[in-house]
Amino acid sequence: MRAADVGDVTMGSLVAEYGAPQAVEAIRARTLPPEFVAGQAQQERPPNLTSRLNAWFTRLAAANPAADIEAGQRSGARLIIPGSPEWPTQLDQLGRGRPLGLWVHGNADLRFSCLKSVAVVGARAATSYGLHIAAEFGIGLSESGWTVVSGGAFGVDGAAHKGALAAGAPTVVVLACGVDVCYPSAHESLFAKVKEKGVLISECPPGVHPTRARFLIRNRLIAALSRGTVVVEAAVRSGALNTATHALSLNRHLGAVPGPITSAMSAGCHRLLRERKAVCITSPEDMIDLVGVLGDDLAPQIRAPAVPRDRLSEPTKRVLDAVPSRGGAGPASIAVAAGMSLDATLSALGGLAAAGYVERIPKGWRLRRQTASYRKAPDSAALEPPPAPEPDPAEIPPPPDDFPGPEDLPSAPRQSIPAQERCHANAQHEADTWREVR
Repeated sequence: MRAADVGDVTMGSLVAEYGAPQAVEAIRARTLPPEFVAGQAQQERPPNLTSRLNAWFTRLAAANPAADIEAGQRSGARLIIPGSPEWPTQLDQLGRGRPLGLWVHGNADLRFSCLKSVAVVGARAATSYGLHIAAEFGIGLSESGWTVVSGGAFGVDGAAHKGALAAGAPTVVVLACGVDVCYPSAHESLFAKVKEKGVLISECPPGVHPTRARFLIRNRLIAALSRGTVVVEAAVRSGALNTATHALSLNRHLGAVPGPITSAMSAGCHRLLRERKAVCITSPEDMIDLVGVLGDDLAPQIRAPAVPRDRLSEPTKRVLDAVPSRGGAGPASIAVAAGMSLDATLSALGGLAAAGYVERIPKGWRLRRQTASYRKAPDSAALEPPPAPEPDPAEIPPPPDDFPGPEDLPSAPRQSIPAQERCHANAQHEADTWREVR
């Protein structure tokens, strides 16, 4: 891992054919097996084995494997290699480009976490739309039991990891540097939370800092660890499109989230959709439907809102469409316009009238007008005089001093009047009063 840089296919071929110990001995002896040299020469683009061997020898001479193991253990990281219980077997599909080993830092099990995983990638300079969608995907996928895999960078990557952590689920961060190097440094608190619930992984030894080439090479791990990749936002030149290319080469599912056609940060997604390389994804359920088990992880069917008109039969709908909204039309005219018999038209008109769709007027039939949502005042209200304003109590003059009060009036003895006679007397009084008013 120290002798060759990440993603060195030639070193991967050497280790795959002869094993790691024999490959190290060949590098120290600066002599590669003749069969290996002959096989590499038959490739379409044969590598320069002499310069490659010199570079491996120089790096191996400066390497200190024991110090790397000690530095990893001191930071809390562990080293896994192909064949380890925690090794994700889907990485074997990378062939000669499979990493020689992985440094893992975190409490989650890497292999178990990647059994059901989705890669969420996108632009670093993401818009507010992209950040919102990435966080929404992180939460939605995690709540459904899927692990979010991403690169831990600014923008879409960080938003997806934060969404997964908010849902209380593990997440996998694939770094382009050593696991003991925090890049970007502003994500120090994010990576600390990831270590508690998820894992940080890297094929770079401890202390290695990121380079542009390592960012592009690590993208193949993001695509290989997950069942599918969804691109949230990506410009025409974006590292997320590089991850999408790796996903397609590995026969992984690829989805893209559409965005505004005026946004340059969604141009890459639209290009994937236009070239039919990706499936249009608009929700976490859509992505689960794409990568999940057939028949078990289906996305809910989106249906249009139902309206009362949907419950009408087809002949009744044809009659309703033939009824004018203004003026009116006779049953015969409606029957001709609907292409139906007169009897069927009359039957449909009766049902529509009972349901409140149409109304009969002197000129025939027309669509019933919708009533206003507010209560209208009665028509007689405009003819009635406005009510007289109530007098202000402060303006009423006080009564004179000799005005008798209630206590000065003689009290009449109360008589017991039957209820029936009392109601009759009240009715007679109201009638007499009404005659006087007339």
